[in-house]
Amino acid sequence: MDENRETDVVEIDLLEVIAVLLGRFWLILGVGILTAFSAFLISRYLITPIYESTTKIYILNKNENTAVTYSDVQLGSQLTKDYRELIGSRYVLEEVIRNLELDMDYKKLQKKVSVSTQEDTRVVSITVKDYDPTVAMTIADSVREAAGRHIKDVMDIDAVNMVEAANFPTEKASPSYMRWTLLGGILGCLVVGCVVLAGVLLDDTIKSSEDIEKYLELSTLALIPMRENLDKGGRKKKKTTDKKVRKVQKHGRG
Repeated sequence: MDENRETDVVEIDLLEVIAVLLGRFWLILGVGILTAFSAFLISRYLITPIYESTTKIYILNKNENTAVTYSDVQLGSQLTKDYRELIGSRYVLEEVIRNLELDMDYKKLQKKVSVSTQEDTRVVSITVKDYDPTVAMTIADSVREAAGRHIKDVMDIDAVNMVEAANFPTEKASPSYMRWTLLGGILGCLVVGCVVLAGVLLDDTIKSSEDIEKYLELSTLALIPMRENLDKGGRKKKKTTDKKVRKVQKHGRG
């Protein structure tokens, strides 16, 4: 193989790219506004809102002194993964399904339940998501009660006390109109910008003498201007239609 083989190199002029984007600014902005408005309509009218209900529990260790030390708090925070596993276990969720007579399996219910805790605390938050706010509140309370009994039996805990009962959600948790609108607008602008840039980068036609020198490495000897036929007064000459030509030829033959 020839080691001196020429390779094709694509040069991108950053200033040219910026100029092209600025030239299509109103197109990009218009499409961005359109997609943002479309995303708002989708989130407002087509997506079913989801509500969240949260309940909190406090877990006390067996034979705990009245004074709580920092090491106890650290130990409790380290057991968060254990609490999360027990609260979301099949045993607890199937008990909730039986008690509330829910029409779902435990895997589907498991996706609705999330467990979290604040740093350096033993307060565990149980959050349930559902399309119905009443159902979300009812499931959260039921999960708290079933999980409390299961944690005491498995981990030999003295007590699982309720810090907060499940709240009735009055505002939806998702979707967020603002987030959907911003993402829709940004996505629309990016797509149009990429299409415009692709059109510029894939366009390899010669438009000027500078392009000839740049891409073909040839110097131009002369330029032939493209001028239209003008009459003596400087006005454009009218083109003769085919019908008139045929008519003249017909009379000429006659």
